[in-house]
Amino acid sequence: MTAAAESKGPLIGIRHLQAMLLFLVICVNYMGRLNVSVALVAITDAATSNPDFPQHDWTGPEKSYILSSFYWGYTITQFPAGFLVRRFGAKAILFIPTIATAILSALTPYCISWGGWVAFCVLRLVMGLFQGLIFPCIHEHLAKWSPPMERNRLGVFAYSGSDCGVVMAMGISGGIAYSAIGWPGLFYVTAGMCLAWCVIWVLLGANNAPSSRLVGPDERDYIERSMARPDGFHDQKIPVPWRALWTSVPFYALLIVTCAQGWSFSIMQLQTPAYMHGVLEMEIMKNALYSALPFVAMWCMSYMYLIFADIAMSRQWMSLNVLRKSISTVALWGPAAALIGIGFLDKEQTALAIALMTINAGLNAGFGIGCNLTIIDMSPNHSGMIMAIINGISNLLSLGAPLLVGVIVTDESSRGQWQIVFAMTAILFFLGNLVYIIWGSTNQQPWDAADFLKPRDLEQRPHLPPLKMDPAASKTNIVISDESTANKFAIMGPQVESSSSMA
Repeated sequence: MTAAAESKGPLIGIRHLQAMLLFLVICVNYMGRLNVSVALVAITDAATSNPDFPQHDWTGPEKSYILSSFYWGYTITQFPAGFLVRRFGAKAILFIPTIATAILSALTPYCISWGGWVAFCVLRLVMGLFQGLIFPCIHEHLAKWSPPMERNRLGVFAYSGSDCGVVMAMGISGGIAYSAIGWPGLFYVTAGMCLAWCVIWVLLGANNAPSSRLVGPDERDYIERSMARPDGFHDQKIPVPWRALWTSVPFYALLIVTCAQGWSFSIMQLQTPAYMHGVLEMEIMKNALYSALPFVAMWCMSYMYLIFADIAMSRQWMSLNVLRKSISTVALWGPAAALIGIGFLDKEQTALAIALMTINAGLNAGFGIGCNLTIIDMSPNHSGMIMAIINGISNLLSLGAPLLVGVIVTDESSRGQWQIVFAMTAILFFLGNLVYIIWGSTNQQPWDAADFLKPRDLEQRPHLPPLKMDPAASKTNIVISDESTANKFAIMGPQVESSSSMA
């Protein structure tokens, strides 16, 4: 193999297989997370699906509890996930939420028939607890397997599984509910998909390149060399530099922009359809195309961003720092402008509203490559923990978005009230990205070093009085040159003497 080929590693290797497995795990877990919206329609209105299965007459508030219960649990386990993935590795921890989603999905039809909407809520809450482990594991796994020059490609491909999962949940769930297996089939199909992934993961997944039995020596050396990892690196237990982390300006810049994204995306995802129904008088939920189109746009645009990033980096148009901030600006300020525009539309402009919603979602797809992957750039050794902290806080704050909308929008048909919501969301998009532009950084931080918390040299250690050995003594005597120190050891007897008494 030539030196040039060796420096780039195999064109297609096990690192790409790991990214594919991450893509699939996000996809199947999103299927389990999001099929509830279609399932609720089928469960509460038998006329919209196979009528051979029982209908449950749940109220609006009860359905709201079911929809939100997943996120009650999802937020709680974000932070513990960072500790777990550091302790046990991504292979073990990523298996747990997926097998749990398979089991809980398979149990859902029985539990609904037994405990109604309350049992459904409990199952969804528990599923959220397990799925809160996923994204810290994803980031940790990407950090272990992604050479810096391929981080954009592997990271974007893995995270595009979320868009694929949304499209699948909306695209195939309706057909399953109409089929011979009815709405219970939604949960059985999800369970089967998650179980199949678990089997593949056990066979093909690995925490890192040195521990994989499939990776070749050339690819292993390429990955480890690109990250400047010495032999035995993955056996180290690198402590988290908590003080340095919580006093890091780039960390806070990333936290702020992620919180702005979480809050604003919650508004876009959950509240924009309500605006279109109330103000534009559109029955958007009855048309699968309208519901899925923004997410199809996100899925396609994520690859467009990737192509641009690859070309820009290969031709050295800009630095990685400028690239990420440029993409984040398009991904956040573009949707901010689109939201303002949506707020001024009325029911005579529904086609333009759908177009703006699609553009909004498509532009926002750049957040992953613009901001999310910056976590690995900053700190590959602590990426899982940082993702757990940032994702946990942003999800916790985003839970308040629907509550605030409920306070502002007392009449869903009032365009003026919705304009306040969209303007506020656009401001958060703008300010969050502005903070990231000014203080964010893709530079690997000093506190990411494996030996950051270790003393750098002997001069940094506290000095003790010098010790002298008395060779003439029949026993080994410790001679301390400082008389005041010797007095402190007087209780030890004649074997400890001051140098003044030895004259």
